[in-house]
Amino acid sequence: MAKIMLVDDAAFMRMMIKKALTASGYTDFVEAQDGAEAVQKYGEEKPDMVIMDITMPNMDGLQALKKIKESDAGAKVVMCTAMGQESMVVDAIKSGARDFIVKPFNADRIVQTVNAVLGK
Repeated sequence: MAKIMLVDDAAFMRMMIKKALTASGYTDFVEAQDGAEAVQKYGEEKPDMVIMDITMPNMDGLQALKKIKESDAGAKVVMCTAMGQESMVVDAIKSGARDFIVKPFNADRIVQTVNAVLGK
């Protein structure tokens, strides 16, 4: 089963994503609270994909995306964004994000996106 890293400064958001994915059979998760921790853990854990919030303290999701892609050009990263942050989504896609999910989350959309990115 795929290892998925969940990156969001809100523990509640990580829990919501994990709950949606667990219901679809995913069980291997790595969590990070900000972009800096995500970059560090990506190198240690080598997850199959990353679901990452854009707006976070210390290092935002766009900066973390760029650093992860520098270390692993094949990294599969999906960005999460609140409504109204479309310009950030465009930057994320240009920087190598595979897709994006808009908050508030729809559990089916999360699962569909993960399955598509992982080729399931």
